[in-house]
Amino acid sequence: MKALIETAAQRTARVFLVGVELKSAPASEALDSLEELAELATTLGARVLGRGMQKLDAPTPATYIGQGKAAEFAAQCDALGVDTVLFDDELTPAQTRNLEKIFNRKILDRTALILEIFAMRARTREGKLQVELAQLEHLLPRLTRYWGHLSRQAGGIGIRGGEGESQLEADRRRVQERIDKIREEMEIVRRQRQTRRSGRQRSHWPLASLVGYTNAGKSTLLNTLTHAGVLAEDKLFATLDPTTRRLRLPTNQNVLLSDTVGFIRKLPHQLVDAFKATLEEVVMADLLLHVVDASHPRVREQIAAVQQVLEEIAAADKPTLVVFNKIDRLPGAGEVAALLAEHPGAVAISALTGEGISELMEELGARLRPVRDYLELEVPHGEAAVIARLHAVAQITEKNFLPNTARFKARIPPHLRMEFSPFIVRELA
Repeated sequence: MKALIETAAQRTARVFLVGVELKSAPASEALDSLEELAELATTLGARVLGRGMQKLDAPTPATYIGQGKAAEFAAQCDALGVDTVLFDDELTPAQTRNLEKIFNRKILDRTALILEIFAMRARTREGKLQVELAQLEHLLPRLTRYWGHLSRQAGGIGIRGGEGESQLEADRRRVQERIDKIREEMEIVRRQRQTRRSGRQRSHWPLASLVGYTNAGKSTLLNTLTHAGVLAEDKLFATLDPTTRRLRLPTNQNVLLSDTVGFIRKLPHQLVDAFKATLEEVVMADLLLHVVDASHPRVREQIAAVQQVLEEIAAADKPTLVVFNKIDRLPGAGEVAALLAEHPGAVAISALTGEGISELMEELGARLRPVRDYLELEVPHGEAAVIARLHAVAQITEKNFLPNTARFKARIPPHLRMEFSPFIVRELA
C-alpha cells in the first residue's frame, strides 16, 4: 500500500505549473490561483522552474488544456529539465493518463498536492487517519495508471485478463479494505470526540471556533489568547490537528476556544469529507471567529473562499465575528478602515503584537453575553463565601454596600442561577 502513495520525501522538486484562465472569469482570478499553487509547491520543498496558462471557454475532457497546448508546455518542460507538472485543478483519471503520455513525466493535480501537504503536517492519530482516508479515496479511481505497463490480455481460452488487470483488481480490493477499516476507526474517533464535547457542555461554557483561510494567523491568535503553545508558522497549513483551550473573558466568563484546519480555494471534497469529525467543532460552535489576513492582497477572495467552505459544511448561518488580523503589516489605517466599513461589527487586531486584543475580548464578551441571566442580588455581609463566588463566576456591573447587606447587579450563567437563588431580588432587563 505504501508503494502506491508517494511521500513528501520521495517527491521530486523541479516543477512546472499549469493553469486555465476561463473566459467567463476575471484573468486575475486564474493568476492568483496559480500563484497560490506555487506557494503550495514551495511548502513541500519543490522548486518552481516555470508556469503556463491556457485561455479556454471550458477545460477539454481529454487533456484539460488541449493536446496542442499540452505538447507546447511539454517542450518547455524538456528545455527546463522539469520532472513534475502541477495542474491548478483536479484532473480526472483519464486526463492524468493522457497528459502523462504527452509530457512523459509525472502529472499531479492541485488536490494531490494539498493531500501531500496534509500528510506531511498531520501529527495526531486522528489527523493521520483523516489524511490517509482522503488520499486513498483520491487514489482509488486512479489506480489504473499504476499498472498500464503490464499486459492487459494474456490470450487463451478461459483467461480473463493479464497481469495488469489481476494486479489492478488486487490493489483496488486492498485500497477499499483499508478505506473501510479507516472509516471504522474514524467512527470511534467521532464518538470519542462527542464524549469529550458532552463533558465540555456539562460545564455550560460556550464554544467559539476559529475559522479562516490557511495562514491567516489562527494558531498565533489562539496562542496569544490562551497561551496554548500551538505550532504557528508563516506557512500554508502549518497546523492541522484541532486544539481546544479555555479562555477567560473580561466579563468573568469562561469560553472554550477551538482552533481548526485552515481553508483554501478549491479545497478538495475528499478533505472536507475526511475532516468532518474535526469540522464538527465548527458546526457545534456558538460563535465563529473568522480570522482574516488583512494584509493579504487577495483578502476579499479569501473571505469568499472561507464562506464557501462554511456553506459546504452547513455552518454558514452561524453567528460570526470577523477578525482582521496582521494589521501590523499594513502601511496605514485607511485599508483597515475600509475593511471594517465593509464588515460592521468586525474587529482589527495583530495577534503577533497584541494590538486590538482587548477590543476583541470585549467584543467576545458582548457577543456571548445573551447566554447569561441579568439579576439583582442582595447578600448579607456574613455570607462572604457567596460574595467571593459571585465575583469568581459572574460579571458584576454594579455593587452597593449597605449596613447589613451588599447589593449586586450581575450577569450569571443560567446553570448557576439555583446556587444564588436565595439571594435574588429581581430580574433585570
